[in-house]
Amino acid sequence: MAPETHLHKEQVDKGLKMVIIDGLASEVVVCLTSGVFLVAVALLLGASNFQIGLLAAFPTLTNLAQLLSIIWMRYYPNRRLITVSSVFLARLPLIIVAIMLYLPDKSSIYLLMLCMFVHYFFSSVGGAGWNSWIKDLVPEDQLGSYFSKRSRYMQIVNIILSLFVAVLADYVQANMPDNMFALYAFYFATAGLIGLIGTFFLSRAPEPYSSMSEGNLLQLLVLPLKNVNFRRLLIFNAAWTFSINLAIPFFIVFMLKSLGLSMTVVIFLTVVSQLFSVLTLYQWGRLSDRYSNKSIIMLSAPIYIVCILLWIFVGIYSRNILNLGLLFIIHVFTGISTAGINLALTNIGLKLAPKQDAVVFISMKNIVSSLFAALGPIIGGILVDIFDERELRITIEWISPELQSAGKLLYLHEWNFLFLFASLMAFISMRLLGRVKENGEVGHMLVKRIMKTRFKSGMKEALIIGNIITWHNQIKAIIQRRYKTATPEESS
Repeated sequence: MAPETHLHKEQVDKGLKMVIIDGLASEVVVCLTSGVFLVAVALLLGASNFQIGLLAAFPTLTNLAQLLSIIWMRYYPNRRLITVSSVFLARLPLIIVAIMLYLPDKSSIYLLMLCMFVHYFFSSVGGAGWNSWIKDLVPEDQLGSYFSKRSRYMQIVNIILSLFVAVLADYVQANMPDNMFALYAFYFATAGLIGLIGTFFLSRAPEPYSSMSEGNLLQLLVLPLKNVNFRRLLIFNAAWTFSINLAIPFFIVFMLKSLGLSMTVVIFLTVVSQLFSVLTLYQWGRLSDRYSNKSIIMLSAPIYIVCILLWIFVGIYSRNILNLGLLFIIHVFTGISTAGINLALTNIGLKLAPKQDAVVFISMKNIVSSLFAALGPIIGGILVDIFDERELRITIEWISPELQSAGKLLYLHEWNFLFLFASLMAFISMRLLGRVKENGEVGHMLVKRIMKTRFKSGMKEALIIGNIITWHNQIKAIIQRRYKTATPEESS
């Protein structure tokens, strides 16, 4: 598993395929062992609200473990071995959880928390080496197209698997509630085994040789802060991550509690968002490679900010069909915009990180993002409590001798205040992106004009080609109509 100084194209192509296979396995792991299912297992084991919150915080808190990965690679520069070993150790605890759930009498919330902490801890250690390894493996001019392809495949797996396992869980809960422990044990066992298979494929991807700069750990960690351009990226990333995480964790809570929507409707809207993300990832990837990641962020981030802003209008209508229609539109454009934002944010970090110390730069970016991503919901929760007993209503009224009518123009309360504040913070953070410089960057207005031109050109071509394809059918139909009209006259 030693690094190689030179890789042939065949080796690179094979390695990229192996990384995609492991990505699909990782998506299965995430889908079956996190989110709703992890909370459900914790509740079955009698977890308190604090314990559930701690479980949710583990992925963010354990990102600090990436510092250990830097130390490890400092003395043993073999990213593939470090990454594969860490990922292997991260997926083993999932099988332990499965065994525990299969034996309910031996189950314990503390054992679940310990296993999940180990899982997230080693995932974070492996993540630092993986980012640096893949940065060197993927050709720079293919970063956008490759990661859009990988993300697209992963999201397709997530959509299909999420719907299937959710329906299965609802069925078992309704008809065989005593078997819920066994079902979740099956989920965790499947995730663990598929994850270990994915680790095998990941181990078959080659690693280009790389070395780190001399110096102690503190000197290495200061490098990203000394790099003016990368420091600007860190500041923007921190501000953006904090702003959107003020609101994101509370969207589902708002839909379930304030709007009273069923879990089925919420899952459907989530799938809609993922579906449109999948449909647009390929185009975002091509634009990212051809122009710049910064331009993609400049185009997609405002769309996402508008989506957050539109949440303040959800729930003000008395007819549910209007609220659901607005939610559908929000989730469509959220999926489109987040596909571009997430892809470009990942790629610009990889692109701006110098090759020699990429693991240090990318790890620092991940750590900063994690800290501010964790801080966002905490501040958001405090703001929700502050605005809990405060409201702002703007109504419009029409009064005449024949008719008196009033309607809500704007209604802000606990959640809506938070969404408004988050959208304003995200808008302010966008000004920080302008200070970041990217090689080969193109103005986002130029990319916008090119996208418009291509869209119009594509529509024109579609209309012309469509007419050419169907012209013979149109002529045939005209002749048939004339023949039918003429036949009665001739017979008379």
